[in-house]
Amino acid sequence: MYQGYRIGGVIPALNEERSVGLVVSDFLGLRGDHDSPLLDDLVVCDNASTDDTANVAESSGARVVPEPERGYGAACLAALSALEDVDVILFADADRSDQPDEAYALLDRIAGGADLVIGSRVLGHAEKGALTPPQRFGNWLAAMLIRSLWGHHTTDLGPFRAVRSEALAKIGMKDRDYGWTVEMQVRAIQCGLQVVEIPVTYRKRIGTSKISGTFKGTVLAGWKILSTIGRLRLTGGP
Repeated sequence: MYQGYRIGGVIPALNEERSVGLVVSDFLGLRGDHDSPLLDDLVVCDNASTDDTANVAESSGARVVPEPERGYGAACLAALSALEDVDVILFADADRSDQPDEAYALLDRIAGGADLVIGSRVLGHAEKGALTPPQRFGNWLAAMLIRSLWGHHTTDLGPFRAVRSEALAKIGMKDRDYGWTVEMQVRAIQCGLQVVEIPVTYRKRIGTSKISGTFKGTVLAGWKILSTIGRLRLTGGP
């Protein structure tokens, strides 16, 4: 099914020593054609963790790159720069909230012609407590704005996603913190790429979220997402 595709994985991680090893093992355990590993490369970006995240990820089989500048986007960009010659990139979080075997469904849509596939927790199932009320409201508001401003059916800014490398190059990602996911989705729409959503399962994370787990993180993330949408609407680009 995926013959001919080289698939890479990107996992940004900040103080995720309790979960990152499980996540890496889960993704490296996925099998592709002829029972070969599904992923040709898997990079974890240690985003200035103060715990043993980097060592746990590396001992579990991932390549680990450091990014001293804190920020979700900064970590993703650092991991992307370390990926070696891949056609498709899977993004997942290090807190084990994503269901790794649902990567097949994301990749099926890529194989079917999509450029960017978003795992929607709204269309799928989120375990009780996996999404906080501010997260649910923020996702609803951002999705509503994307539908209203660009006329594209959107339900979620889910972090579990797959994108073609050539599509990502066209998008030209720049955001280095909380605006990463929404920038990718909006820029893909602006570039005329085929963006689709599929339902995914969202599990209660291991540990405390650096964003939704604090009042400050929730406010800053919400402001950055909304300001990113506004900037992209006004400028038409990054």
